[in-house]
Amino acid sequence: MGRMRVTDTVAEQARKGWDRRDFLGGAALLAMALGIPAAAVKLSRLDPHEAPTARQLQVLREVSQLVIPSTDTPGAGDVGVAEFVALALAHGLEGSRARVDASQNPGLAAFRRSDHSLDHAGWLQHELNRRGGADFLTLDQPARAATLAALDAEAFAEGVREHPWRRIKGLILTGYYTSEVGGSQELRFELVPGRWGPDLPLAPGS
Repeated sequence: MGRMRVTDTVAEQARKGWDRRDFLGGAALLAMALGIPAAAVKLSRLDPHEAPTARQLQVLREVSQLVIPSTDTPGAGDVGVAEFVALALAHGLEGSRARVDASQNPGLAAFRRSDHSLDHAGWLQHELNRRGGADFLTLDQPARAATLAALDAEAFAEGVREHPWRRIKGLILTGYYTSEVGGSQELRFELVPGRWGPDLPLAPGS
């Protein structure tokens, strides 16, 4: 379970109050309630007007892999989490179909859907391109990681409550840890000190 994410060091997690065990429990409950594990997600179930472009989907894959990279187990981009995120965004998970107030968020106005909710995939592609100074997918790996890390730091800065990246990142984590790899290989519980003994001898004075 010693996986390190490019956008979350242990110190940052502590500062944000982000506890992995708490999150994993919530993700499992959410998956059971919704009945859509990442392994079962098919983009063909999306309305064509809701589906991301091929380029946007590739950005979601690259970003997912940066959030949860491969180690001894596949990363989030490897196991289809981008497809899960696309479907989840289309169906409003994490409040992703809430109306965007253009007067309060002028920078988001260009990415509103017909129902005034945010096109998160379009926004993410544009934002990463803007921050990276070039097409995000043409950047080398260190530049991609640095660009995403800067966006992550802004989204989780003290006092920030609403930010599109927070929703996207939450769905990446949910998608990964409800996938077969995330659920069966990453979420292993190893009892410390390694076994449980119901009856142990207790000597006087011990």
